[in-house]
Amino acid sequence: MVEAVPVLLWLLVAALVVIGLAGVIVPALPGVPILFAGLWLAAWIDGYQSVGSWTLGILGVLTVFAVVVDFLASVFGAKRVGASPEAIWGALIGSVVGLMFGLLGLLLGPFIGAVGGELMARGGPARAAEVGVATWIGLVVGTLVKLAVSLAMLFIFVFAWFW
Repeated sequence: MVEAVPVLLWLLVAALVVIGLAGVIVPALPGVPILFAGLWLAAWIDGYQSVGSWTLGILGVLTVFAVVVDFLASVFGAKRVGASPEAIWGALIGSVVGLMFGLLGLLLGPFIGAVGGELMARGGPARAAEVGVATWIGLVVGTLVKLAVSLAMLFIFVFAWFW
């Protein structure tokens, strides 16, 4: 039974890393923090022999950076064009609802939500479309930054583990 515990822990590491990477794309999951949790668990299982506190500190800073940039990118995308609070809430709700509709929902949900929110707040279709596009671009930029940071985290972890 003692031998099963490390295997189960390594399976948990794999699950956290995979879920974390999926969460980089899926807006409702905190992907980068989940990825960090998986990498930290792997280091802990190894007794911090291969990956130590400096590497984990760097990974932690990258995690915080990715979360902050993701939040700011989507907010600044909407704020840059003067989006209403309703549009920002609409984009958030559209992201969550979009999860139920697969990839197309993930792509269109934030846009539709921002447009709907802006229409409710101000009523102009051209303005609502502009806010929707700006919000969507902000979400895409945030996602690309999270993806780049996540891949960098994996690279740093693997490099530290083997060298």
